Amino acid sequence: MYRVLYRKWRPQTFKDVSGQPHITETLMNEVRESRLAHAYLFTGSRGTGKTSCAKILSKAINCLHPVDGNPCNECDICRGIDSGTVLDVVEIDAASNRGIDDIRALREESAFTPAQAKYRVYIIDEVHMLTIEAFNALLKTLEEPPEHIVFILATTEVQKLPSTILSRCQRFDFRRISVDALVDRLKYVAQQEQVLLSDDAAVLIARIADGGMRDALSIFDRCLSISENVNVDVVSDAAGIMSKTHLFDLSDAFINKDTAKALAIVDELHNSSCDTERLCTELTNHFRSLLIIKSVKKPEEILVCTNEELTELKELSDKFSIEEILSIMNILSAAIASIKVTQNRRIETEMAMIKICSPEVSDDISSLYARIAQLEKKIDELSSGSAVSLKIHNESPIIPVAEQKKEMSKEDILNSLVFDDDSAEYDDEPPFDISTPQEEQPIFDEAPVFDEIPLPQDAPVFDEPPFDNGPVFDPEPTADFTVFDPEPVENNTSTTSNNTQFSVKMWTNCIIEAEKLCPPITGHLLGTKAEIIGESITITNYKSVLPMIFPMCQAKVEEAVKNITGRNLSVRLG
Repeated sequence: MYRVLYRKWRPQTFKDVSGQPHITETLMNEVRESRLAHAYLFTGSRGTGKTSCAKILSKAINCLHPVDGNPCNECDICRGIDSGTVLDVVEIDAASNRGIDDIRALREESAFTPAQAKYRVYIIDEVHMLTIEAFNALLKTLEEPPEHIVFILATTEVQKLPSTILSRCQRFDFRRISVDALVDRLKYVAQQEQVLLSDDAAVLIARIADGGMRDALSIFDRCLSISENVNVDVVSDAAGIMSKTHLFDLSDAFINKDTAKALAIVDELHNSSCDTERLCTELTNHFRSLLIIKSVKKPEEILVCTNEELTELKELSDKFSIEEILSIMNILSAAIASIKVTQNRRIETEMAMIKICSPEVSDDISSLYARIAQLEKKIDELSSGSAVSLKIHNESPIIPVAEQKKEMSKEDILNSLVFDDDSAEYDDEPPFDISTPQEEQPIFDEAPVFDEIPLPQDAPVFDEPPFDNGPVFDPEPTADFTVFDPEPVENNTSTTSNNTQFSVKMWTNCIIEAEKLCPPITGHLLGTKAEIIGESITITNYKSVLPMIFPMCQAKVEEAVKNITGRNLSVRLG
């Protein structure tokens, strides 16, 4: 039965692991010096070697004849672990076994000593999928496992793990595998499989894999299904991406603002089964290269491309401004995000092409910056006089000042402008009649006489102003607020727990006195009730604003109560 390449060429020793020397060297030293931790945590993106290193480590610590920290892969234990016949090495998929019952079963099994190997190893893949209850059940065993137990946890999302788990493990962070390491491994596999793989094709596969060895070998396996002579065209067909020619053609369409050409290229790629998300991603990476070329002095140290491709990119970058490149990348990034959640991906891609070719229809702020940059460029050209011509009435163009051999003054420039005299067109028009102004005449010959308003016959006639001898009323006397006579209050000096209801009249007098002593409390005690409890008065039924001002007025209220009742009573809110 055929085995796919990423399974067939899975690393069997630490030396076979690509792109992770900082991890493999440490693990080899621990195995060599027998300084093993009881729990390991392998984190990193997909396809970077976490599970492979976990299996290699499980073989290395149980190998009967280890070789410089690596397993020999020849003894019965190593072969048994590879074939799955050694039951002391258990691989658990936490995505399928994520409950507390699964972890309880693991804890019960961990109490037994290994049957064949020296250590019982539990490899828990995608450990972030465990539930909170399962993590809590694993804590004690993970912190103090038996001497014959080793836990190896692997995850792609370490941020989802509780801190209590992280603090109990020895952590190793797997990095994305570099393009050079991926290319070397692909060439090694191609040599062992006796197939042809061009350098450009290997670089393209490594770029598409995005740092994952498993993805790179899967793409290479797909390419071998098409042809055993793998080149760039074969990789493009297998991965569903467009060639560099289409990228440069789309760039030319963006420069010339040719929307029709851009949409035609998208239609051609769509009919060729090119994935629109991959199209936008490749375009984004393409303009990223242009941005790096315009921003970095030595872009070849960052970009992964051939010398011919770098030369073409440098020529193309001169035709774009940084603002235009950022605007295009923002539009493409927004299109990629929309493509992932929409059903019709082609429409989102076409909308992105239209926005790029017609910046005036885009509402993105980066598009506005790009348009401003274009205006500034044109203004600079106008100021310098380069490539600018001015025509008046379809006559011969006026040569810019900067292109003239001799300097001209402003008067000479104005005199050189010739305008057509069209005043003769209005000679036959009849003149307007302007009448002679008449002499100013007074509006009225004499003062106008207004008719009197008729009055009824029985209307009284007053010889003198009425009410001159009217009675004079005394001013209304003003007085202070009426204070009700206080009712006698029992002078009970002893403190008692019995509650005594304060009479309404007595509490009203206290409120009036308190408002005189402390004006800010005016109106806030209205509607309240008072109740004597021992040597204190409790105020109830008050509004919500009273507690905010009461601490400032409490002393004045107590003074008012003392003036009315004659007793030193403390006042508080109920």
